[in-house]
Amino acid sequence: MSRVLKSIAVFMLMMVFAVSCNKPLEPNNGNGQQNDSIIDNDGMLYGHAFVDLGLPSGILWATCNIGADTIEELGDYFAWGETTPKELYDWKSYKYGRFIHERYELNKYCTDSVYGLDGFVDHLALLELEDDVARACWGGSWRMPTIEEWDEMFQNTSNVWTTQNGVNGWRFTASNGNSLFLPAAGYYWNGELNAADLGVYWSVTLNEEYPYRAWGFHFNSFQCHLCGSSDRNRGQTVRAVVGRDDL
Repeated sequence: MSRVLKSIAVFMLMMVFAVSCNKPLEPNNGNGQQNDSIIDNDGMLYGHAFVDLGLPSGILWATCNIGADTIEELGDYFAWGETTPKELYDWKSYKYGRFIHERYELNKYCTDSVYGLDGFVDHLALLELEDDVARACWGGSWRMPTIEEWDEMFQNTSNVWTTQNGVNGWRFTASNGNSLFLPAAGYYWNGELNAADLGVYWSVTLNEEYPYRAWGFHFNSFQCHLCGSSDRNRGQTVRAVVGRDDL
C-alpha cells in the first residue's frame, strides 16, 4: 500500500474513532445547561419519584404529596389555582375571587356570570399551567391530575384503608403489583385544620355548575369517592402526575 493510501486509511480510522467516542447530549433542562439527572432508571423525574400503575392512559403517579419528602408525609396545602401555601385560607385572601355581600365574585375560572365579578365569564374549566401548583413546585412535565385521571386510577386499582408508619390513608394497588398510598391529611378552612381523618385532594377540574367550587378525590376511613367538590379557597393537598410520553 502506498504512503498516500496508508495516510488516508489512518485518517479515516481516527475519524471513526472520534465519532464513536463522542458523549451523547444529555437532556436539556430548559436553561441552556445540560442536566443528566432529570430522569433516571429508578422512577424519578426532576428528583421526585413516580409509580407505574399500568393504567390505560399511561399516566404515572407521584409517590408523595406536593411539599412532602416521604410517602406518609402530608405535605403542603393549597387553595385551588394558587401555587404557594399560606397561613389563612379564606375568600379574603383567595387569588381568583371573593365572597362579599352574600355573593361570589370570581375573576378567573368562571363559567356562569352569576358568580363572576361584575358578570365576568371566561369559560375556563381546567386550571392553566401557570396556576398548576405541581408544575410550579416541581417543574418539568409534572402537573395536577384531572378528575378523569383520578377516576382512572380508582377504577383500575384495588384499595384498602391502612396505616403506614403511623399515618392513616388508603393504599391503591394495581394489577402489576405496584401501589400508591394517599395519606388522610384533612383540609384547611380559615386558619384551622379540619377533618384530619379525611383525604381531600384537588384536581384541575372546575365544577362548572358551581364555579366557586372545584372537583377532587375525597375519602374517609370507610370509602373513597370522586363526587366531591370543594370551595376553591380551601387549603387541600395535591398529588402530581406525569404522562409517560412526557418523560
